[in-house]
Amino acid sequence: MPELPEVETIVRGISPEILGKTIVAAKVREHRLRWPVPPSLESCVAGQKVKSVKRRAKYILIAVENGHVLIHLGMSGTLQLVKSNRPPQRHDHVDFVMSDGRALRFRDPRKFGCVLWINGQTSEFRLLASLGPEPLSNSFTGEYLHAIGKNRKTAIKNLVMDSKVVVGVGNIYASEALFRAGIHPLRKAGRISLQRYSSLVSCIQTTLNDALVAGGTTLRDFVNGDGQPGYFSQDLAVYNRERQPCLQCGSAIRRVAIGQRSTYYCTKCQR
Repeated sequence: MPELPEVETIVRGISPEILGKTIVAAKVREHRLRWPVPPSLESCVAGQKVKSVKRRAKYILIAVENGHVLIHLGMSGTLQLVKSNRPPQRHDHVDFVMSDGRALRFRDPRKFGCVLWINGQTSEFRLLASLGPEPLSNSFTGEYLHAIGKNRKTAIKNLVMDSKVVVGVGNIYASEALFRAGIHPLRKAGRISLQRYSSLVSCIQTTLNDALVAGGTTLRDFVNGDGQPGYFSQDLAVYNRERQPCLQCGSAIRRVAIGQRSTYYCTKCQR
């Protein structure tokens, strides 16, 4: 699943290409995604100029003059700029045809993504209203996370992956950040000191920034707006490295399921 760095990479890639352009038309070939594509989408965006392209959590928000298009990539979705006359393939579900002759094409083989329309304030939209702070923002601090985790028995990995606590820290980056911070992913959130929480916040932010520099992580499906893969997979220290030697101590990396997600860690470096 594309996580925050992958989504941010796409936003940074397509924003300068479509900003100020007019959406000539929207072509919806498949309405049956995770949530149905609104029948009114085509009429809502036709003739509208793109004012901004931003990210909130793992959602892409394209602001036009009368509202916002909200896009989520789901498990295997991609968003690429292609020539508008390029024939669509089987899983190319939505095109936003731009005034420069290109189309922003949404492809989603598994149909777990979505393309929705927001009339009012984005912060009040049902999918965005209860989200926590952005992990790279000034409001995400060790003090904040320590206060949230106080007296809680949930595993720390579950806490940092809770979108109501902080958004965008998905499975890959949670495992990597916990390794960098030296914190065992099963440690109870209420049994972590403020100092270690501050270290964890710093490691989350560093891990996400490193992934952004590398253009995200490609394990299976992810490509950016130009169709290129991300290269942070080359720098993964624990994720998907079960039984391989730890890069710090040489011990075998272990895997455990936490919240039905595969979690990778080092028994010696993380406590």
